[in-house]
Amino acid sequence: MHEMSIAEGVMDIALDYAKKNHAQKITKIGLIIGEMSGVVEESLTFSFRMIAEGTIAEGAELAIRQTPLMGRCTKCGKSFHIEHYNFWCPECKDGVLKLESGREMQVEYLEVD
Repeated sequence: MHEMSIAEGVMDIALDYAKKNHAQKITKIGLIIGEMSGVVEESLTFSFRMIAEGTIAEGAELAIRQTPLMGRCTKCGKSFHIEHYNFWCPECKDGVLKLESGREMQVEYLEVD
């Protein structure tokens, strides 16, 4: 379950930010998680709640925004949603593309008191 290590990373970022800004409480953490990251939202939320207990992030909401797995064909230029890891262009059937989104995993924002 790699969600626990991700939750620990999120916690480290949040606590570091809170400390630098003299925050007393972390109320919300906005995350961007790409479709290809393999993160299970429920597991991440559960893991975060566990490690947040007893910290200033206890009770903080995780606001997760998922980004779709998108690619652009390098042959014809079509941008498309990659479904079921089918990386072939639906327009020209070429298999060479550049990923545009879907691999993100980052803290987007924090709300603190």
